[in-house]
Amino acid sequence: MTFNNVSPKDRESFTKHLQKSYRILALCGAGLSAASGLPTFRGAGGIWRNHEATSLATPEAFADDPALVWQFYSYRRHMALNARPNPAHLALAKLARKRSEFVTLTQNVDGWEHNNFTDPIVPALAIPKGSSQLLPSTTDVTGAEASRSISDALKGTRSTEEGQDLDLSDVGVAIPNIPIERLPRCPECQGLLRPDVVWFGEALSRKTMAAVDDFVEESKIDLMLVIGTSARVFPAASYVEEARRRGARVAVFNMDKQDGEKGLTERDWLFHGDSGVLLPALLKPLLGDLAANAPESSREMPV
Repeated sequence: MTFNNVSPKDRESFTKHLQKSYRILALCGAGLSAASGLPTFRGAGGIWRNHEATSLATPEAFADDPALVWQFYSYRRHMALNARPNPAHLALAKLARKRSEFVTLTQNVDGWEHNNFTDPIVPALAIPKGSSQLLPSTTDVTGAEASRSISDALKGTRSTEEGQDLDLSDVGVAIPNIPIERLPRCPECQGLLRPDVVWFGEALSRKTMAAVDDFVEESKIDLMLVIGTSARVFPAASYVEEARRRGARVAVFNMDKQDGEKGLTERDWLFHGDSGVLLPALLKPLLGDLAANAPESSREMPV
């Protein structure tokens, strides 16, 4: 993926508008972190162990199988903790320092605004490691895991080196049957805990929504960046039209051209490709080269 697939006309018009933009709103989705190796909820990374990832991100899924949902989120969390921000993240962070009235709306759950996580949350959710030995299972009493382990060893289908994390997104890799009492519990009441994310079908924080609404209504918006998201999930997606209503021109960065084209007007831009390549390149006239070290973003509002 290169910067050369952006037309000179689009590059020039975007640069001119960027230079005079001061109030900027960015809506970021999972595609922003795809270049860091994190799978997205939709598209090519939307399947986890033959499950639609979106089908696991619901209160109903948790009520039906809390162990499976916890394993799904523990796997994603483990990957996020071992990933690093890509150039698109760094460009947005630098833009936040360059423009004081820049606000990022993120739908992501990678949690990179914090760095004090414990992994795993409880021992039962630890990511299994590859082993050259056939080890007995401590949780499976049916013998199914042992049978799969022996079969895999005989067929040579597991190539993970000893000590490396197994890929739990692969349905062929056995995951333990975790008893509900070994899942994360409240230290005070011992009630079952759930992942601290907003699931599909749940309402967002009123405080967060009010803060975003205040920013949108405060004054004219110059530029709206839509990065790595299909902009289908409401109410976050509604801010694209809200920004237009407040005068913004919209720039879409998306790997899926058909996804990105939806709802665009003649005043908008569609930059088709990897945001980790395109975003730093298109922001360079304003920001210059990115610093070697990852800076901290300023006003980030998770939605």
